[in-house]
Amino acid sequence: MWVDVNAIVTNQITKSFNGFIAVNEIDISVKEGELFGLLGPNGAGKTTLINLLSTMTRPTSGTGTVNGFDVVHDSASVRAVIGVVFQSSTLDEQLTGLENLDLHGRLYGLSASLRKKRIDEVLDLVELSHKSKILVKTYSGGMIRRLEIARGLMHHPKVLFLDEPTLGLDPQTRLHIWDYIRRLNREEGITIVLTTHYMEEADNLCDRIAIIDNGRVVALDTPEKLKSALGGDVIILTLDTPEDAKKFSRVCKETGYVSISTKDQTVYISVKKSEEAVPEVFRTAFTSGTNIRSITMRKSTLDDIFIHYTGRGIRDELVDDITYMKYKLQTKRR
Repeated sequence: MWVDVNAIVTNQITKSFNGFIAVNEIDISVKEGELFGLLGPNGAGKTTLINLLSTMTRPTSGTGTVNGFDVVHDSASVRAVIGVVFQSSTLDEQLTGLENLDLHGRLYGLSASLRKKRIDEVLDLVELSHKSKILVKTYSGGMIRRLEIARGLMHHPKVLFLDEPTLGLDPQTRLHIWDYIRRLNREEGITIVLTTHYMEEADNLCDRIAIIDNGRVVALDTPEKLKSALGGDVIILTLDTPEDAKKFSRVCKETGYVSISTKDQTVYISVKKSEEAVPEVFRTAFTSGTNIRSITMRKSTLDDIFIHYTGRGIRDELVDDITYMKYKLQTKRR
């Protein structure tokens, strides 16, 4: 359980690359012991924000502190109290799992006895003790992620950054990683900041979520409050054509519905109670001469929240922030 003490604070933190603003005046605070999510599409600025907070890159303007240490002026102190699990594996595949952990402990100056004790603890936490003496190149994708998490915990960090921790993993392995993340947050008491573009991951794991788009935080709250603020239910209408969907969307907005979006010939309407809103939706369709081919109802999701704030769904392309930034710069030059 997190407490009312800030582990991370940013104030108007900004990062630009040759005119492209990857992180734009972000203000967030993360409590000690909190499991905090940065949710957004690839290229939104999530990884760049992690790089700023982990001192991998310096801000163009604004400030950030981790565990009370400034990310620019006290960078060495910041690195001493954080662990980082990157999107891409940085393990030495020619070493065993145990050797990778021992090397990491040596780099952090842990004594031989403390290294042994800590290796046993973190391997037990991620359930890799039985695989610790085989080469990492023989590990599955899920085992590699678990070992990277274990490595990030070797030096007892106060804050752990997880950058897309389940990217590219199958659904079953993803669920196992979720369990490990919950355990280390609960048992180790570590503040965790994770980036993800998986809605269900943020919804299931995080105490609070910052939704990031185009380098800005567009919404920040608990998953429950974000969804309840939009409306508890979503009515999904299938019409004859995309043009009909756009026309009916305009009519619904004039009627007073708060959140409406369209995709092809489908209209999504967020409401507090679908059973009360459906008759009014049918009346609106009848008076506007709109033919409804089908209608379904479901509970609001974080995807609905993202569409509400950005006007689109999260992109599925697996592109990291720097690659996206380079692409934007290339297209700008043409």
